[in-house]
Amino acid sequence: PHRLHHQQRGLILNPHPERFIIMHALKDAELTRTLALPDAGNSASSESIDLSATEQAECHFEVEIKVPALANLADAKLVTVTLEDSADDASFAAIDGLAPLVVTGSGGGGSAADSLRVHLPNTARRYLRATADVEAAGGDSTADSLTLGLIF
Repeated sequence: PHRLHHQQRGLILNPHPERFIIMHALKDAELTRTLALPDAGNSASSESIDLSATEQAECHFEVEIKVPALANLADAKLVTVTLEDSADDASFAAIDGLAPLVVTGSGGGGSAADSLRVHLPNTARRYLRATADVEAAGGDSTADSLTLGLIF
């Protein structure tokens, strides 16, 4: 009985990793936003996601940004995607402690697809959006769109 107790206790303290993969694999279409990338030298922001629309605590989901391959992104030019939050769905600011997703054109063929998954800090405010900045002379990627979503 004593040995069994330790085994059960170990399962609770050290959950099997596959459980976490499954837990963070579900997407909700209502909590996903798509944003067409702006012209070179400009920025654009997605519609916001109301984090109070989910009953999950921040520790139970991840935020994912996905940028497709950008065939027209000029060499050494950047697309920078920043996660921003707001208390009132009007005044947004970059979330402290979260690095942006930076995509760089190279080799004359644009850039490969890229993504970023993060947990929000406890200080994140109610509304979340992504803002994409395309460097001046960065080429025309306006036919491409990024995706912002919550993964449970």
